[in-house]
Amino acid sequence: MTIMLLLVATLATIAIWWLSQQRLTEKPWLENGPAPSRAATSGMPAAKVGLGVFLAVVSSLFALFASAYSMRMHMASDWQSLPIPWLLWPNTGVLFVSSGAMAWAQVAVRRGQIESLRTSLLVGGASAILFLMGQVVAWQQLTAAGFYMATNPANAFFYLLTALHGLHLLGGLVALGRTSAKVRRGTDTDRMTLSVDLCALYWHFLLLVWLAVFALLLHG
Repeated sequence: MTIMLLLVATLATIAIWWLSQQRLTEKPWLENGPAPSRAATSGMPAAKVGLGVFLAVVSSLFALFASAYSMRMHMASDWQSLPIPWLLWPNTGVLFVSSGAMAWAQVAVRRGQIESLRTSLLVGGASAILFLMGQVVAWQQLTAAGFYMATNPANAFFYLLTALHGLHLLGGLVALGRTSAKVRRGTDTDRMTLSVDLCALYWHFLLLVWLAVFALLLHG
């Protein structure tokens, strides 16, 4: 239930953050002067609003799986916890590095440091790929030890949750690749700020989700 509360709290934080940027507390009918333009009344770019909504949906999805995991674990006697591969510990550190690199990219793009931006995006992408490779190796270690998906409900949930997180990270790599391509083409850093911010936000979110999933798996 603690993991469930953590995921719900993440969802609530995203929703509050999004609403706080929409100027919902203002009363435009009380303002004097001409009506403000659409750009002036918009609290944030549409792409960032869309990402916020998407992250809220993803949070709900993982929260549902966490709830199902908790209920299934206590429902029947056929639940047998599988050993967590030791590789997931250093792999978690790799994902921290990836998220930190994306935070570095945010600083670099605002300072107009194009070389630092290229380096940080490269580090962020490479470490994310290394994380995914580590997850595959962890799967191979489990299957080699006889822990197959169909053997036990705990095994099935492990593969499902880690695969779902990995698929979302793969999607993020596609967006990161497009952003990196813009940097290689020499796009002005002022025009890159939004793209980098979106990638960084997504990376930080996936790190939080992984920490919640990892804690859930350790608990099970």
